[in-house]
Amino acid sequence: MTTVLKLGGSVITEKDRPETLDGETLAALAAAVAAADVDDLVIVHGGGSFGHHHAAEHGVSTTEGIHDVRGVMDVHGAMTTLNRFVLSRLHAEDVPAVPVHPFSTAKRDADGELTLMTEQVATMVDEGFVPVLHGDGVVHAGEGVTVLSGDELVTELATALDADRVGLCSTVPGVLDDDDAVIPHIDDFDAVADVLGVSDATDVTGGMAAKVRELLALGSPAYVFGPEAVAGFLAGDDVGTRIG
Repeated sequence: MTTVLKLGGSVITEKDRPETLDGETLAALAAAVAAADVDDLVIVHGGGSFGHHHAAEHGVSTTEGIHDVRGVMDVHGAMTTLNRFVLSRLHAEDVPAVPVHPFSTAKRDADGELTLMTEQVATMVDEGFVPVLHGDGVVHAGEGVTVLSGDELVTELATALDADRVGLCSTVPGVLDDDDAVIPHIDDFDAVADVLGVSDATDVTGGMAAKVRELLALGSPAYVFGPEAVAGFLAGDDVGTRIG
């Protein structure tokens, strides 16, 4: 059984403070991953205060690209730094995590369609490793480099690897309604569109609305939940908000 788990950037960093790690939360999540002992696991993490800060500064988004090498390296460099932090916490818990940098393994065509070399990821999983991907810049025909969000990576990987379980760990315990109560199940975007907004911190990838759209596109159930529910998700429980 293949599981794809995304650790939200707002969860593992202090998102309103540039390049600031939430080391305590990240260490706790790494411990939960290690304790779950999931056989076939792929991890994706967001950019948080690392990637989003630089992307906003240079005016690059999922649709607006740049050709400036300094800007490209600021975004990619920040994300590889965060990726090393994630790997180090996982290694401290004896999780066999290995990095996969999307900047070197993905591209968009002129229509914005993404191609990600998922065969390498599948082979890593088959060989007993835990691939760890992250939001990143991606070369985009006609645009230079645009942003590839962790949420899009999740859906791409889940589809290519025929994942059985998909989960997004967020700062909230699920998708919330107007009364801040968790919506237990979402199967139609329009039904919840009014209560979905964007992040109140810098986010160039669309906030919760984008997450819900991406997960609905899977065509199979996925979950959005808070950090305290990671262990339950990895154990096979229904946690947070089920989407799809």
